[in-house]
Amino acid sequence: MRDSDSVNDFVIRFANVNGTGSASANGLFAKAIFRSGVPVSPKNIFPSNIQGLPTWYEVRVNEKGYLGRRDGIDLLVGVNPQSLRDDIKSVVQGGYFVYDSSKKLHDEYLREDINMLGIPMMRLSMDNYEVPRHQQLFKNIIYLGAVVALLDIDTKIVKTLIEEQFATKPKLVPPNFKALDIGYQYAKDHFECPLPFRVEKRDLIGDKILVDGNSATALGAIYGGSTMMAWYPITPSTSVASSFEKYGKKLLVDKKTGQKKYAFIQAEDELAAIGMVIGASWNGTRSFTSTSGAGISLMSEFIGLAYFAEIPVFLVNVQRGGPSTGMPTRTQQGDIMFCAYASHGDTKHPLLLPSTPTECFEMSALGLDLADRLQTPVFLMSDLDLGMNDHLTKPMTWDKDRKYDRGKVLTAEDLEKPDLDWGRYLDIDGDGIPYRTIPGTHPSKGGYFTRGTSRDEYAKYTEKGEVYQRNVDRLTVKWNTTKDIVPKPEFYQLENKGSHGIIFFGTTSYAAIEAMDLFKDENLVIDAMRLKSFPFGEEVLSFIREHKAVYVIEQNKDAQMRSLLINELQINPSKLISVLNYNGYPITSNNIVSQISEQLSTHHLVNAN
Repeated sequence: MRDSDSVNDFVIRFANVNGTGSASANGLFAKAIFRSGVPVSPKNIFPSNIQGLPTWYEVRVNEKGYLGRRDGIDLLVGVNPQSLRDDIKSVVQGGYFVYDSSKKLHDEYLREDINMLGIPMMRLSMDNYEVPRHQQLFKNIIYLGAVVALLDIDTKIVKTLIEEQFATKPKLVPPNFKALDIGYQYAKDHFECPLPFRVEKRDLIGDKILVDGNSATALGAIYGGSTMMAWYPITPSTSVASSFEKYGKKLLVDKKTGQKKYAFIQAEDELAAIGMVIGASWNGTRSFTSTSGAGISLMSEFIGLAYFAEIPVFLVNVQRGGPSTGMPTRTQQGDIMFCAYASHGDTKHPLLLPSTPTECFEMSALGLDLADRLQTPVFLMSDLDLGMNDHLTKPMTWDKDRKYDRGKVLTAEDLEKPDLDWGRYLDIDGDGIPYRTIPGTHPSKGGYFTRGTSRDEYAKYTEKGEVYQRNVDRLTVKWNTTKDIVPKPEFYQLENKGSHGIIFFGTTSYAAIEAMDLFKDENLVIDAMRLKSFPFGEEVLSFIREHKAVYVIEQNKDAQMRSLLINELQINPSKLISVLNYNGYPITSNNIVSQISEQLSTHHLVNAN
C-alpha cells in the first residue's frame, strides 16, 4: 500500500503510444527531478516496432540514492487506451491514476482503492492548438504540467529545461510554456496539490551526471584510442555507433584541415563488421564493433580466428532478451556463457562487466588496452538497461598523461638486433604472450603469415600434434596471466562477517545494494562481492570458500554466471544458489530479498529435520 506521506520517494510511470512525441515530455520530467538535486532513475520500456504499440517511461525517485527498479507504481499517467486495463492494475493500493478524461472512462476500469484523477488533456489541447499534430504533441506537455503541480516541482526548472531543449528553435518555447501552464493550472484548480508524496529540492546529486551507458561506451572508446569502428544496426547497441560518430566529429577531426582522423563504417552485416575490425586491428589500428547477442552469433567464427591468430579485437555486447530475436527491446544478461567461450573449439575470452555508465567509459578504454596487451578478443558486457537508459553516475575523467598499452609490439630497431630470435607465437617471457609486429614496421623483417590453421612458434604451417598442443598450452598460460590483469572484484565489507554471501555483476548491482540494506534492517548479515571481469582471480574463489552458501544474482534463466563460476573454479554446485530474473525488466531488490529469504527458510527447515 502507498504510504500516506513521503518526500522524494516514489515511482511514476507514463503509459504512452510509441511514436506520439511523448519521449520528450517524459524526459523533461526526469531531468527536472535531477535538476532539483534528487537522485532519479528513469527506465524507457518500449516496443520493437517503430510506431503504434504501447510504450512506458518509468521513473524512480529516491533521495536515499536507491536507483534500482522498484515494484509497484505510485503515480501512473495513462494516455494509451491499448494498455489502460493493465496500467490501472499496476497502481499500488492508495496510489494515483491520471488519465485523459476527454472521453468518459468506462466503469470497468474504475478502482475504488486508488485515486482516479481525470484531466481532459486532448480537449484542452484542441481548444488551444489548431494543427492536429501540435494537438497531440502539446497534449504531452499538458500532462507534464499537471504532474509538475501534483508533485510540487518547481516550474522554473521545467521551463529552463524547455528553453534549453529548443535553444535552436526559440519559436517553440512559448507554445510549450503555454501547454505546461494549462496542465499545471488545471491540476491546481481541480485537485489537492501537492499529493501526499511530492518532490522537495535537495542537494544530493553532487557532481554526478545523468547519461546512458552506450554514449559513455563510445566516448571511452575514443579516449581509449580507437580510430575505427565497423558495425551493423541492431537494438540495443545502435546508439553506441551513433554516439561514436557524434563524438568522433568533435574529437577526431583535424581542427585546421577539417579532415577526419577516424573511420566509421556501417557494414552489410555483422560478419562483415567483425571482419573489418579484425583486419584493421591486425594492421595496428585500435578498432572495435558493437552489437548484441544475435550479432555475436554471426560473428563467432571470426572471433575464433582472432583468438587463434591472436589478433586484438574489442567487442561491445549490449545484451537483450534471447534466444533468436527474443525480446529485442528488453534487458537481460543472457550472453555470459556464450561470449566467455565464443566460437568452436577450446576458446576463452576476457569479459568486462560494467555496472554504471562511468564504468562503461573506463572499461571501454581498458578493453582496447587489454585486447592489445593480450592479443585476443575482449568483450565489454553491457545490457539494454545500462546501455539505453540514463543513469546517475560519477563524472567521466581522463588522465591526459595516460599512455595506451599496446602490449608486446616490436619496433624496427628491435627487428634489427642481430641476436633477435623472433617467432610470432614464441613465448620468451613465460607469460604466454608472444611479441607481434605491425605491417610496415620494417621493409624486410618482421613479416609472417597470419592463419587460422595450426602452425608452429614461427607461424609456419604444421599439422604435428605435439606442436599444436604446445601452442594451445601456451594459450592456457596466457589465460592464467589474464587473471592478474583484468579488474578485481569489489567487496562491500572490509572482512567477511556472515556465513552467507551474495555475488552480483552489471546492472543487478543497483537492486543488490538496496537488498543488502533491507537485510541489514532485518539484522541479517550477508557479505557481498561484485564481479567486474572474467576470468576469475583467487579473490573470487576465496570469497566463495569462506561462506557456507553464496547466492549468485543474475538476469537470465539458465544461471549462466553460476555455471561459469562452477566450471572455472571447480566449485561444489550445491554451494552456489541462483537468484534469477529473466522477464525482460531489471531485477528489483524485493525480488532478491524474497528469493534469498525463501532459500534461507528452506535451509533452516532442512537443518531442523
